[in-house]
Amino acid sequence: MEDLLFELQLAMPQVILGVINGAFYALLSLGLAVIFGMLNVINFAHGAQFMMGAFVAWMLLSYLGIGYWPALLLAPLIVGAIGVAMERLMISRLYKLDHLYGLLLTFGCALVIEGLFRNNFGSSGQRYAPPREFQALDLELGDFFLPGYRVWVLIAATAVCLATWLVIEKTKIGSYLRAATERPQLVQAFGINVPLMMTLTYGAGVALAAFAGVLAAPIYSVHPAMGANFIITVFAVVVIGGMGSIMGAIVTGFLLGFVQGITDVLYPEASQTVVFVIMAIVLLTRPAGLFGRA
Repeated sequence: MEDLLFELQLAMPQVILGVINGAFYALLSLGLAVIFGMLNVINFAHGAQFMMGAFVAWMLLSYLGIGYWPALLLAPLIVGAIGVAMERLMISRLYKLDHLYGLLLTFGCALVIEGLFRNNFGSSGQRYAPPREFQALDLELGDFFLPGYRVWVLIAATAVCLATWLVIEKTKIGSYLRAATERPQLVQAFGINVPLMMTLTYGAGVALAAFAGVLAAPIYSVHPAMGANFIITVFAVVVIGGMGSIMGAIVTGFLLGFVQGITDVLYPEASQTVVFVIMAIVLLTRPAGLFGRA
């Protein structure tokens, strides 16, 4: 029994950190699922928009002296507005074409955005310190110290994920969005501006990525490639949960973060590949994903 308790104490830090990573997976995959589920666009620029959220927060602090709390609201709004401009100028022209065109366009946008930030800020990371008030949330679990800011990330990510799910699944606005994806002409006949709704939906998905970027800024160094480090895993999360499934994105994000934490304890060499092994198994047994519909 004592050996088992000792093993659990050793495993707890990695599992908790895995769940916190899962919070970022859930937020990012949620934005992807919203955009794909409502607009049928595979947004490969999502990682770059996540990075933009972190950089906007850093620039607000460095150049304007605007701290973390206002940046948590302003950065998603700014990056979301850039997403609205992208949708109006480019992505809206591709809705009637194959998904591949949207993927290639957004992949090109991601390369351009990342290149612009690398050209202006270099490849080295920028430090963004978390507010001191989070020290009140610091937790000591035996020999393991969990910074209060990571506790806040878990709480904030969970709250935003649940709020987004409630808006889409349980409100009249959400029902309009779901109807507009399936019968846009019918919805427009009732006087609803479907193109504007689709534009705002893309902007909201981008804002979710930027919100995750602001949350990530004090944990990871702010650098142009930070989005690329997440986006491949996040796409795997979306595929496992089911393309376009809101609940699938949230549950699978947290679950796979937990699985990565466990794997990091039991077999560290496989912690970065376990997600893709699970994705392969899911695609072979349930191609629509765990929560998706065929």
